[in-house]
Amino acid sequence: EIISIVRYYSDPHFGHKNMAIKRGFKDEFEMDDYIVSEWNKIVNKKDVTWILGDITMEKSFPYYNLDRLNGIKKVILGNHDEPQHVPSLLTYVNNVSSSKLIKNGEYGNILLSHIPIHPQEFEYRLDFNIHGHVHENTYPDKRYINVSAEVIDYRPRTLRELIYYNGERKYE
Repeated sequence: EIISIVRYYSDPHFGHKNMAIKRGFKDEFEMDDYIVSEWNKIVNKKDVTWILGDITMEKSFPYYNLDRLNGIKKVILGNHDEPQHVPSLLTYVNNVSSSKLIKNGEYGNILLSHIPIHPQEFEYRLDFNIHGHVHENTYPDKRYINVSAEVIDYRPRTLRELIYYNGERKYE
């Protein structure tokens, strides 16, 4: 029996040519295919992956790429995910929300968000913030865990991997 594993990912920017070129791809189709390939190498059909925003760049037509990804997909909306596209997005993913608090016995309270939270939030209620938005501009504070696609080598990562390798960029 396959055991479900939870992973995290952000900022695929499917269908976005300028982002593809910035990331070193020939075009958006090469980037989209690469994202799908890397994702599907490790995500099984029962695995859950939280996508922390910026599925596309204000467009709904590239959502078809989500059907190419293995597993159960849950989305935290990003600044480039348009509210009017949520009904369409929900035909490709299992859940859409603005943020999510996870209470983890081993690692404490973790907030999933697209944009990094204000540092003051750590004072009373949070231990980690898993986020995207900043792409390669990772904060030096280890409480912030950046899961932007290019930072995690385009592969969704588990909580254990993220906390262990946080800031090291040496994922195995």
